[in-house]
Amino acid sequence: MSVRTLSLLLFLVFCQGGHWALASTSELREPPKKIAVVGAGIGGTAAAYFLRQEFGPGVKIDVYEAGTVGGRLATENIDGRDYEMGGSVIHPLNLHMKHFVDRLGLSFRAEVPSKMAIFDGKELIFEESDWFIVNFLRMLWHYGFNAIRMHMWVEGILDKFMRIYQYQQFGYSFSSVERLLHATGGDGLLALLNQTLEEAMLAQGFSQVFINEIVSPIARASYVQSVRLHAFVGSVALSCADSGLWAVDGGNKRVCSGLLYHSKAELIPARVTNIALKTRPLKSGTVAKFYEVNYVGDSGSAHTLYDIVILATPLHQGLSDISFPGFSPPLPSHLSGRYHHVVTTLVLGRLNVSYLDASRKPSEFFASDVLTTDNEKLGISSLCAMDPVHITPGYSRPPASQTAMWRVYSPESLTEEQLSMLFVSRERVVEKPWLACPLYRAPERRAPSFILHDNLYYLSPIEWAASSMEMSALSARNAALLANHRWHGDTLKVDQEDLYSRLRGEL
Repeated sequence: MSVRTLSLLLFLVFCQGGHWALASTSELREPPKKIAVVGAGIGGTAAAYFLRQEFGPGVKIDVYEAGTVGGRLATENIDGRDYEMGGSVIHPLNLHMKHFVDRLGLSFRAEVPSKMAIFDGKELIFEESDWFIVNFLRMLWHYGFNAIRMHMWVEGILDKFMRIYQYQQFGYSFSSVERLLHATGGDGLLALLNQTLEEAMLAQGFSQVFINEIVSPIARASYVQSVRLHAFVGSVALSCADSGLWAVDGGNKRVCSGLLYHSKAELIPARVTNIALKTRPLKSGTVAKFYEVNYVGDSGSAHTLYDIVILATPLHQGLSDISFPGFSPPLPSHLSGRYHHVVTTLVLGRLNVSYLDASRKPSEFFASDVLTTDNEKLGISSLCAMDPVHITPGYSRPPASQTAMWRVYSPESLTEEQLSMLFVSRERVVEKPWLACPLYRAPERRAPSFILHDNLYYLSPIEWAASSMEMSALSARNAALLANHRWHGDTLKVDQEDLYSRLRGEL
């Protein structure tokens, strides 16, 4: 082939390539004009924040919330001080929450030293000391190397799951919880959904005594459920036994209001009643699909059309009454599965130390977090001393011999008899019932897809793997990426397998 012929061919290829590029550019879909987010908890406000990042300043984002911003992150004011009623601690490996605090100019709450004890209904079977070496030797004496092995086992699980941050950094998203877990940890991580925490730990060689006396109290303190919850959420619960747990100064709900402000979204204080599918013919002969969000606010009923809708509220009985007319196949108003009923009770009073340890004087009781073994007769899951959401200079937690704020987690409302058993005196009692998290079981039922319809997305499936502030933030980031990729037809960034091996060089 002559040089002249080769040059001509290259010129033709270049022209054809330019034609393809121009054609491709002309067919790019216009960005969405309006996006709705239903729910202004940590998931909804994080979704608004990430949607703004993905779609830019031109899109209008509306966030619907019938209650207060923050959702299950809430505080209660008692005698001029605010206390956490909902999610209270954040793990040091929760990278999205750390990013939010830094981006929003918030700060970590000052740490107040605490000690843990475990109560079996008759006596304290374990109690922390001020000295690490003493705690280590006590654990070693009672449980051998189980505690060290538990830390390593949980760390191995979390190390795999934390690959999700790297995938999200590179823009990858997933259509379901199963695909997300499989991408991060393969079949091994998915298998944790199909066995109880107890079964998984026994298979790893942990002793039954250690599971009953240490693992179960930690699970009960985190999710008010026993070691019969599935092993993945159980490992998340056990991670809360690590040091370095933190909270946001002024209350964790400040993250939600900060994200909402930073996203430049409009908050619409209204209850969404239904989301209907609408279509409009286009000049090109195709049909455009929209979602009509119908809602009720202070001014009455109204509706607005949106290109994309993100549902950041659980679609379960007692948590949502949103219906979905006009969809084929139909979308259910209530999904299967139950959320777990938990009662949070704040008590400003003086602890009855003799109930926990008959031989102990109140002035000699220093535990701040009392966890309980799996004993139905107890009626409580944990009893913890509470500090205000803002720690002022010079603050110290009152000793058990004085009036202090305590938080009790229980499956049902505490009776007068139970309160009298726990406290010598009471000045204030504030009770808050929650449908706090899913009722976990093993094998766990298949969670619904993150995609309910073409451009209708759902955040809450992630909670069936584990419920936490960070899991909601991860789901929000995933939904924003998923919405952007699917809007622009970028399927190469959705549900990719073997990501870790393929991106290892870049990561």
